[in-house]
Amino acid sequence: MKKILASILASAMMLSLAACGGSAPAESSSAAPAAPAAPAASSEAPAGGDAAPAGGGKVGVSMPTQSLQRWNQDGSNMKAELEAAGYEVDLQYAGDNDIPTQVSQLENMISNGCEALVVAAIDGSSLTEVLKGAKDAGIPVISYDRLIMNSDAISYYATFDNYKVGTFQGNFIKDALDLDNAEGPFNIELVTGSPDDNNVNFFFGGAMDVLKPYMDSGKLVVLSGQTEKAQCATPNWSAEESQKRMENLITSNGYGPEGTKLDAVLCSNDSTSYGVQNALTAAGYTAENMPVITGQDCDKPNVKNIVAGLQDMSVFKDTRTLASQVVKMVDAVMQGTEPEINDTETYDNGTGIIPSYLCDPVICTVDNYKELLIDSGYYTEADVA
Repeated sequence: MKKILASILASAMMLSLAACGGSAPAESSSAAPAAPAAPAASSEAPAGGDAAPAGGGKVGVSMPTQSLQRWNQDGSNMKAELEAAGYEVDLQYAGDNDIPTQVSQLENMISNGCEALVVAAIDGSSLTEVLKGAKDAGIPVISYDRLIMNSDAISYYATFDNYKVGTFQGNFIKDALDLDNAEGPFNIELVTGSPDDNNVNFFFGGAMDVLKPYMDSGKLVVLSGQTEKAQCATPNWSAEESQKRMENLITSNGYGPEGTKLDAVLCSNDSTSYGVQNALTAAGYTAENMPVITGQDCDKPNVKNIVAGLQDMSVFKDTRTLASQVVKMVDAVMQGTEPEINDTETYDNGTGIIPSYLCDPVICTVDNYKELLIDSGYYTEADVA
């Protein structure tokens, strides 16, 4: 009996030593003695600042459409970053900006075990009801780039500084036309985005804060008289719609290389800008006499047109930066900690201020597109040749 007892004790000591050792974590992770070690390791990670996300769990990512290059890039960047961080990802695109499809996809994400949601809304006011289900289930929701309105289910908001985007565009036109010194007057038309996108308030508002004083003084003239946001809006940010509207403006105001001079067109993003350029080139404009034209997103066709002299600038919003920040936010909320935020004043969605993280946009022109887009690996030379 003494020999048997000694054998049992020796075996127990060997098992205890193996469970406490660090040489084979994969084999010992399921053993009961190893469990207390996990919280100690994870609680130290945030203090270091450079620790990789802990990962684990299922994240739903809802994007509005695949018809625009920008959202394809956002979705693929987000999925890759989250999977690299160890999360299972349910990435869904809502057809071609189809609200019922997005609602249905979110319902499925909520019921199919997603523990966090990242949502780029088609219509910022259309998701109130479906997101009640997320709140009831205790699922944190991060509003992505477009603020979801009138929902108290939104935990955080991640975007770029959209007011700054508008001021970049307005100041670019101001400087290009030398509005502070040139006599003028200069003719300008205004084109902004989808009326159901809350970001339009910041894009258009930022630009108008720069340009409106010159419009009030008569230095800038909008011959069409269309200066209100609703008059300048483009449903779904559609290039086709902006092209049709620009064609009508050309006809009704006599704009043309041999007609009434058009000095600038404020375009809030690249898809609307592309439609405007199509209308102007069809009317006979070339790189030599094209009005000053702005944009946003650095879409490939627009970068090509910047190189060709048909568009003057685009605001570059590196979606890799935004995706990385959102992955950090997701990881924080999944681990029960507070994510990094840098704005607690700007974005009120109707239920209160949403804690936000704003990434910085950058102006892209023919002078710096290679450094911004090619050298950084965002595009290849062939992409924009």
